[in-house]
Amino acid sequence: MEAHNRLFVGGTWQDPTTDGVIDVVSPRTGEVFATAAAAGPADVDRAVAAARAAHDTGDWPRLPAAERVDAVRRLAAAYSERRREMAALITAEMGSPISFSKFAQATLPMVLMTTFADIAEGYPWESTRPGAYGQDILVRKEPTGVVAAIVPWNMPQFLIAGKLAPALLAGCSIVIKPAAETPLDALLLAEVIDSIGLPPGVVSILPGGREVGEALVAHPGVDKVAFTGSTAAGRLVAAQCGRDLKRVSLELGGKSAAIVLDDADPAAAAEGVKVAGLMNSGQACVAQTRVLVPAARQDEFVDALAAMVEALVVGDPEDKATEIGPLVTRRQQERVRGYIDGGVAEGARLVVGGSGRPDGLDHGWYIRPTLFADVANTMAIAREEIFGPVLSVVPYQDTDDAIRLANESDYGLSGSVWTADAGRGLEVARRIRTGSFGINEPYSMDPAAPFGGMKASGIGRELGSEGLDGYLEAKAISGAPST
Repeated sequence: MEAHNRLFVGGTWQDPTTDGVIDVVSPRTGEVFATAAAAGPADVDRAVAAARAAHDTGDWPRLPAAERVDAVRRLAAAYSERRREMAALITAEMGSPISFSKFAQATLPMVLMTTFADIAEGYPWESTRPGAYGQDILVRKEPTGVVAAIVPWNMPQFLIAGKLAPALLAGCSIVIKPAAETPLDALLLAEVIDSIGLPPGVVSILPGGREVGEALVAHPGVDKVAFTGSTAAGRLVAAQCGRDLKRVSLELGGKSAAIVLDDADPAAAAEGVKVAGLMNSGQACVAQTRVLVPAARQDEFVDALAAMVEALVVGDPEDKATEIGPLVTRRQQERVRGYIDGGVAEGARLVVGGSGRPDGLDHGWYIRPTLFADVANTMAIAREEIFGPVLSVVPYQDTDDAIRLANESDYGLSGSVWTADAGRGLEVARRIRTGSFGINEPYSMDPAAPFGGMKASGIGRELGSEGLDGYLEAKAISGAPST
């Protein structure tokens, strides 16, 4: 069994201050296959102190932006050399199918780093605008300071990279808290960071439980918290940051809708929903698990969706043919089972699947891919984030009714529309209260586009130039000499 006994604190490998150990459990077998050192409150203090020193007296925030761009490009290049290893680690840790891991879990973070570097090269770090009193105003963008980045287990590297790259480019120092379920990929990232020679204190990576995240959020040395996770946890983070007047960005839950218009082809729509709703075995905040279909054609669309769900390959996540792997933990498996049983109890029609294990998979945290029809938008399976391979078909009467149902949600993160007329799809897209949307495609999380949610899906935006803005403060200077 592989054991990782050290923490990456302020750019150096150090012994933890506690004897806590994280058992890394294979979702495929249910057995421990590795261990990692767990950070404690004193480790948080060490990391924040190093980050504080790097920001307050170090060179990093004072370097020309071009030098930070070069460092992030070197990070992307070094990361690229470890992509295959990264994909395999994430599949082993949280059960993501290897075909998904190779692209979304391991390659996309590298693309994200490169895209942010491109954005930073053309970013207006200083600009001049005419003032209202007749003199020009110099507007300067400066780093926010010390960042605490807290990420979940489902897309660990993508979510870390979406915070790490803009923070570094802005000139911030950062302390990263990965989920306890997925410490190994974060430690591999630490090795990559160590190899490119960033200044002391700029990056720390502290695997640990909830108490580590709570210590970071409440720490007086932290200037900004960048959090991705559940809406319930996000409310607590926001409350603490509000009390301390810390900057905060929150990327939270979703219950997104895939709207299938009456002119859509059922088979094509079903293939689209396969990706939009079931990527990463349904363990994605952007998963579009509410499928809104016209009532007059409901049977056609349900039949197409049922054929798609029944044909899914469920199995070993290390097999490239697997489309649905195990869920991340036994607790998550039990949670999804509870939602499936609850859907039946509320009166939804179970078309495919159910709360039992898939045939032939007696070990690990597997769940049968499940499709419900005749779902009311008020049912728990249509309103709450399940985070598993469960689709709910909600019938609507006309396009206005579909838009009403899509917007009738506490969340507003993602969504899509499927139609033979892209212009009609654009009209629908403009009326949905969500942060991202796709027309005849699942929203692709393009690193050049802003990403984030409305309503209970979060505050702020990641990715794109907006993602870089979130790690910068604007300073206005009057009376500056003309250049």
